[in-house]
Amino acid sequence: MNFQEISRTRRSINFFDPDKKVSQPLIRQMVELASASPSSFNLQPWNLMVLDDTDEKEKLKALAWDQPKVVEAPVVMIVLADMNGWQEGHPGFEKTWEEMVKSGMPEAKRTWFLDAARSLYDWIPEANLAFAAKNAGFFAMSLMYAATSLGLETHPMDGFDHEGVKKGFNIPENYWLPLLLAVGYKKPDLELQPPKWRKSFEDIVVSF
Repeated sequence: MNFQEISRTRRSINFFDPDKKVSQPLIRQMVELASASPSSFNLQPWNLMVLDDTDEKEKLKALAWDQPKVVEAPVVMIVLADMNGWQEGHPGFEKTWEEMVKSGMPEAKRTWFLDAARSLYDWIPEANLAFAAKNAGFFAMSLMYAATSLGLETHPMDGFDHEGVKKGFNIPENYWLPLLLAVGYKKPDLELQPPKWRKSFEDIVVSF
Protein backbone atom coordinates (compact mmCIF):
# COMPACT_ATOMS: atom_id res chain seq x y z
CA MET A 1 0.00 0.00 0.00
CA ASN A 2 1.59 3.30 -1.08
CA PHE A 3 1.04 6.63 0.65
CA GLN A 4 -1.70 7.77 -1.71
CA GLU A 5 -3.66 4.62 -0.89
CA ILE A 6 -3.02 5.02 2.85
CA SER A 7 -4.09 8.67 2.80
CA ARG A 8 -7.28 7.95 0.85
CA THR A 9 -8.13 4.77 2.75
CA ARG A 10 -7.68 6.01 6.32
CA ARG A 11 -11.00 6.73 7.99
CA SER A 12 -12.09 7.53 11.52
CA ILE A 13 -14.20 4.50 12.43
CA ASN A 14 -16.90 4.84 15.07
CA PHE A 15 -17.94 1.20 15.27
CA PHE A 16 -15.36 -1.48 15.97
CA ASP A 17 -15.61 -5.26 16.09
CA PRO A 18 -15.25 -6.00 19.83
CA ASP A 19 -14.63 -9.69 19.15
CA LYS A 20 -11.66 -9.26 16.80
CA LYS A 21 -8.53 -8.70 18.83
CA VAL A 22 -5.39 -6.87 17.75
CA SER A 23 -2.23 -8.87 18.46
CA GLN A 24 0.58 -7.42 20.53
CA PRO A 25 3.09 -7.94 17.68
CA LEU A 26 0.84 -5.86 15.41
CA ILE A 27 0.57 -3.07 17.98
CA ARG A 28 4.36 -3.14 18.38
CA GLN A 29 4.79 -2.90 14.61
CA MET A 30 2.36 0.03 14.44
CA VAL A 31 4.20 1.93 17.18
CA GLU A 32 7.63 1.18 15.74
CA LEU A 33 6.56 2.45 12.31
CA ALA A 34 5.25 5.65 13.89
CA SER A 35 8.46 6.12 15.87
CA ALA A 36 10.13 7.33 12.67
CA SER A 37 8.11 10.56 12.94
CA PRO A 38 10.08 13.81 12.88
CA SER A 39 10.46 15.88 16.04
CA SER A 40 12.14 19.06 17.22
CA PHE A 41 15.88 18.35 17.68
CA ASN A 42 14.82 14.67 17.46
CA LEU A 43 13.73 14.92 21.12
CA GLN A 44 10.69 12.69 20.51
CA PRO A 45 8.63 14.05 23.43
CA TRP A 46 5.89 11.45 23.22
CA ASN A 47 4.80 8.34 25.07
CA LEU A 48 1.79 6.02 24.95
CA MET A 49 -0.39 4.16 27.36
CA VAL A 50 -1.84 1.12 25.57
CA LEU A 51 -5.06 -0.18 27.12
CA ASP A 52 -6.53 -3.54 26.16
CA ASP A 53 -8.02 -4.58 29.49
CA THR A 54 -11.81 -4.24 29.59
CA ASP A 55 -11.89 -2.78 33.10
CA GLU A 56 -9.30 -0.18 32.19
CA LYS A 57 -11.22 0.75 29.05
CA GLU A 58 -14.46 1.01 31.03
CA LYS A 59 -12.74 3.41 33.41
CA LEU A 60 -11.51 5.46 30.47
CA LYS A 61 -14.94 5.39 28.80
CA ALA A 62 -16.50 7.01 31.88
CA LEU A 63 -14.02 9.87 31.45
CA ALA A 64 -14.48 10.10 27.67
CA TRP A 65 -18.10 11.16 27.25
CA ASP A 66 -19.17 7.50 27.54
CA GLN A 67 -18.20 6.90 23.92
CA PRO A 68 -18.92 3.20 23.18
CA LYS A 69 -15.90 2.83 20.89
CA VAL A 70 -13.58 3.28 23.88
CA VAL A 71 -14.68 -0.17 25.05
CA GLU A 72 -15.63 -1.74 21.72
CA ALA A 73 -12.21 -1.09 20.17
CA PRO A 74 -9.82 -3.85 21.30
CA VAL A 75 -7.09 -1.30 22.01
CA VAL A 76 -7.21 2.32 23.09
CA MET A 77 -4.08 4.44 23.28
CA ILE A 78 -3.62 7.48 25.49
CA VAL A 79 -1.18 9.72 23.62
CA LEU A 80 1.13 11.59 25.99
CA ALA A 81 2.92 14.82 25.08
CA ASP A 82 5.90 15.43 27.35
CA MET A 83 6.23 19.14 28.15
CA ASN A 84 9.60 18.52 29.85
CA GLY A 85 11.15 16.66 26.92
CA TRP A 86 13.49 19.54 26.04
CA GLN A 87 14.95 19.99 29.54
CA GLU A 88 18.46 19.11 30.66
CA GLY A 89 18.48 15.85 32.62
CA HIS A 90 15.39 14.49 30.89
CA PRO A 91 16.15 10.97 29.54
CA GLY A 92 15.04 11.97 26.04
CA PHE A 93 17.15 15.10 26.05
CA GLU A 94 20.21 13.27 27.33
CA LYS A 95 19.82 10.42 24.83
CA THR A 96 19.47 12.93 22.00
CA TRP A 97 22.62 14.73 23.14
CA GLU A 98 24.49 11.43 23.43
CA GLU A 99 23.54 10.52 19.86
CA MET A 100 24.47 13.98 18.59
CA VAL A 101 27.94 13.59 20.11
CA LYS A 102 28.28 10.15 18.52
CA SER A 103 27.45 11.78 15.18
CA GLY A 104 30.22 14.34 15.55
CA MET A 105 28.79 17.18 17.67
CA PRO A 106 31.62 18.58 19.86
CA GLU A 107 31.05 18.17 23.60
CA ALA A 108 31.74 21.88 23.93
CA LYS A 109 28.50 22.61 22.09
CA ARG A 110 26.34 21.34 24.97
CA THR A 111 25.72 24.84 26.33
CA TRP A 112 24.67 25.94 22.85
CA PHE A 113 22.23 23.02 22.65
CA LEU A 114 20.74 23.81 26.07
CA ASP A 115 20.37 27.51 25.26
CA ALA A 116 18.81 26.74 21.88
CA ALA A 117 16.26 24.42 23.48
CA ARG A 118 15.37 27.00 26.14
CA SER A 119 15.03 29.79 23.60
CA LEU A 120 12.69 27.69 21.43
CA TYR A 121 10.61 25.87 24.03
CA ASP A 122 10.66 28.04 27.17
CA TRP A 123 10.38 31.63 25.98
CA ILE A 124 6.76 31.91 27.14
CA PRO A 125 4.76 29.51 29.36
CA GLU A 126 2.73 28.27 26.40
CA ALA A 127 5.89 27.26 24.52
CA ASN A 128 6.29 24.11 26.64
CA LEU A 129 2.79 22.98 25.70
CA ALA A 130 3.21 23.92 22.04
CA PHE A 131 6.48 21.97 21.87
CA ALA A 132 4.89 18.84 23.37
CA ALA A 133 1.56 18.95 21.54
CA LYS A 134 3.09 19.71 18.14
CA ASN A 135 5.54 16.85 18.25
CA ALA A 136 3.11 14.35 19.77
CA GLY A 137 0.70 15.35 17.00
CA PHE A 138 3.25 14.30 14.38
CA PHE A 139 3.55 10.96 16.18
CA ALA A 140 -0.21 10.49 16.52
CA MET A 141 -0.82 11.06 12.81
CA SER A 142 1.94 8.60 12.00
CA LEU A 143 0.25 6.06 14.29
CA MET A 144 -2.95 6.40 12.27
CA TYR A 145 -1.20 6.05 8.93
CA ALA A 146 0.82 3.10 10.25
CA ALA A 147 -2.38 1.43 11.44
CA THR A 148 -3.99 1.86 8.02
CA SER A 149 -0.94 0.36 6.32
CA LEU A 150 -1.31 -2.70 8.59
CA GLY A 151 -5.01 -3.21 7.88
CA LEU A 152 -6.20 -1.64 11.13
CA GLU A 153 -8.77 1.08 11.71
CA THR A 154 -8.47 4.02 14.12
CA HIS A 155 -10.41 6.90 15.57
CA PRO A 156 -8.73 9.88 17.28
CA MET A 157 -10.74 11.41 20.14
CA ASP A 158 -10.45 14.69 22.00
CA GLY A 159 -13.80 14.30 23.73
CA PHE A 160 -12.57 13.42 27.21
CA ASP A 161 -11.94 14.90 30.64
CA HIS A 162 -8.27 15.78 30.39
CA GLU A 163 -7.62 16.23 34.09
CA GLY A 164 -9.88 13.31 34.98
CA VAL A 165 -7.90 10.95 32.74
CA LYS A 166 -4.61 12.21 34.16
CA LYS A 167 -5.81 11.63 37.69
CA GLY A 168 -7.57 8.32 36.96
CA PHE A 169 -4.52 6.82 35.27
CA ASN A 170 -1.83 8.37 37.52
CA ILE A 171 -0.31 10.35 34.65
CA PRO A 172 2.46 12.74 35.81
CA GLU A 173 1.98 16.50 35.54
CA ASN A 174 4.61 16.92 32.81
CA TYR A 175 2.30 15.28 30.27
CA TRP A 176 -0.39 16.93 28.18
CA LEU A 177 -2.91 14.55 26.59
CA PRO A 178 -3.57 15.61 22.98
CA LEU A 179 -5.88 12.72 22.16
CA LEU A 180 -7.08 9.20 22.73
CA LEU A 181 -6.78 6.76 19.84
CA ALA A 182 -9.08 3.77 19.38
CA VAL A 183 -7.48 0.96 17.36
CA GLY A 184 -9.05 -2.19 15.93
CA TYR A 185 -11.09 -3.61 13.08
CA LYS A 186 -14.34 -2.15 11.84
CA LYS A 187 -17.59 -3.79 12.79
CA PRO A 188 -18.64 -6.51 10.30
CA ASP A 189 -20.98 -5.24 7.58
CA LEU A 190 -20.45 -1.64 8.69
CA GLU A 191 -21.41 0.58 5.77
CA LEU A 192 -19.15 3.61 5.65
CA GLN A 193 -20.52 6.96 4.64
CA PRO A 194 -18.71 8.87 1.87
CA PRO A 195 -15.62 10.72 3.11
CA LYS A 196 -16.31 14.14 4.61
CA TRP A 197 -15.39 17.28 2.76
CA ARG A 198 -11.81 18.48 2.77
CA LYS A 199 -10.38 21.90 2.03
CA SER A 200 -9.19 22.33 -1.54
CA PHE A 201 -5.73 23.53 -2.53
CA GLU A 202 -7.21 27.00 -3.06
CA ASP A 203 -8.78 26.95 0.41
CA ILE A 204 -5.53 25.94 2.05
CA VAL A 205 -2.95 28.19 0.35
CA VAL A 206 -3.27 31.82 1.46
CA SER A 207 -1.32 35.04 1.31
CA PHE A 208 -1.60 38.19 3.41
